[in-house]
Amino acid sequence: MAPGNHTQVIEFILMGVSDHPELQIPLFCVFLVIYGLTLAGNLGIIILTSVDSQLQTPMYFFLKHLAIINLGNSSVIAPKMLVNFLYKENHILYGCAAQLGGFLVFIVAEIFMLAAMAYDRSVAICNPLLYLAVVSPRICLLLAALTYIYSLTTALTVSSCVFSVSYCSSNVINHFYCDNVPLLALSCSDTYTPETAVFAFSGTNLFFSMIIVLTSYFNIILAILRIRSSEGRQKAFSTCASHMMAVTVFYGTLLFMYLQPRTNHSLDTDKMASVFYTLVIPMLNPLIYSLRNKDVKDALKRCLDNPCQSFRLMQI
Repeated sequence: MAPGNHTQVIEFILMGVSDHPELQIPLFCVFLVIYGLTLAGNLGIIILTSVDSQLQTPMYFFLKHLAIINLGNSSVIAPKMLVNFLYKENHILYGCAAQLGGFLVFIVAEIFMLAAMAYDRSVAICNPLLYLAVVSPRICLLLAALTYIYSLTTALTVSSCVFSVSYCSSNVINHFYCDNVPLLALSCSDTYTPETAVFAFSGTNLFFSMIIVLTSYFNIILAILRIRSSEGRQKAFSTCASHMMAVTVFYGTLLFMYLQPRTNHSLDTDKMASVFYTLVIPMLNPLIYSLRNKDVKDALKRCLDNPCQSFRLMQI
């Protein structure tokens, strides 16, 4: 077809998780519960780590920001997804670019926040006497600021590349949100540049963050092996076991999604993987990091025993 016959697409239609009408209401109920639990869990983490004086440590500082990121990531995806279950025509106009950009901001921020948490645990276990000096409040703020600035820069760059190509004819995205892979599959122009940008940023981000995580855990393992008592080794391992599990699941899903050739991509399989890391993992993180944590349980009990004082601290 000649370029002059192309109809430029400015409005997209999201196919959603499933195109079976009989599944829309059951899926709506399932994902409404998931999103509700995500809101409750992550807001709870943010409130507790903000108001409880005993949680004012670097570990919980990073946990609070991970909760903020998880909350943002789910909120970029879930509300529109839930609405789409109730309507046949799932249009998303210029908000497609905003949704893609918001998703990229939070997913990149989560990658490097997990790396910062691995570094924090490494210092806590390997150099406990220097912990508060090495991971000072100033360093924590700097790491958080750099994470958000870099993730915003990445999102703007990749989104600009993805929407710099022409979209014509089909406007149906085989996904439940605007992601770069199903979007580029609809392009009627050369997608080499945006595909290269997506691959380069994804590969670079995963590589450098995983180097930080693997180096941190290598040092943690060496430090644990040097501990003579089994009780000491158990205590040291328990401080990073939850993070290790979350990192393995999160990074494994991203590697599966983005670091495979385009010819091997199955959009339906990618869709299921996306459900996991955009909606399920943000719901599970508060459980993984907090409900097995005695400090957080004690903080929740103090907050429930004295809600008025907690509310005053939030206002301050």
